Amino acid sequence: MTPDEIETALQTAFNSCNAASCPLTDMQKQILLRVIEQIQGDSHSKISDVANPLDELDSEELSAFLQFVKTKEQQNRTWKVQLLNDWLHENDSGNVQFIRQRYGLPWLNRVESYHFDKYSYLEDALKLRVGDRIEISNGLWEWVQEDGPCKREWFPGIVLQIDQIHDGDDSPINCVVRLYNGAEYEIQSIYDWNRYNWRWPPK
Repeated sequence: MTPDEIETALQTAFNSCNAASCPLTDMQKQILLRVIEQIQGDSHSKISDVANPLDELDSEELSAFLQFVKTKEQQNRTWKVQLLNDWLHENDSGNVQFIRQRYGLPWLNRVESYHFDKYSYLEDALKLRVGDRIEISNGLWEWVQEDGPCKREWFPGIVLQIDQIHDGDDSPINCVVRLYNGAEYEIQSIYDWNRYNWRWPPK
């Protein structure tokens, strides 16, 4: 909808409220108009324009933070919950104490799973869990090319199952994902050669 169409729809809603003997105050109308403007502004901004909070860390901080996240994930503990518990109980967070001291809760609240995708080449800090929402690429079931007729597309889904195959020295991890249309796909070696075909969903 265009801004004019939205304003017309809101004005119609205001008139309907008046007709139903439940008029809105001028303050309520202003709040609604401001919220609509904000939603429109957010919808026009691209995901790439949104700052990644991990970019604000220097190289040493980033390394310490990713190691902390990876360690907590290997222990099947949620890294963000661990930090919040430390802060709540005023416990020392060790190598990542700097997050509380320099960046604080607003920074922590901005960190989402998809922010780690940018740094997946360093190490896969964040591991998938059953119930996680991810997006998978059509590259899993069709040949996609950057300059060909079939372009890469992303489809939202949910992780149903995670299996680690023990095969000698190699232990690949496979994952079953159900798309929102009901189709299910198995992603083999999700952290190895198939890492390119899934991502955390941007907000």
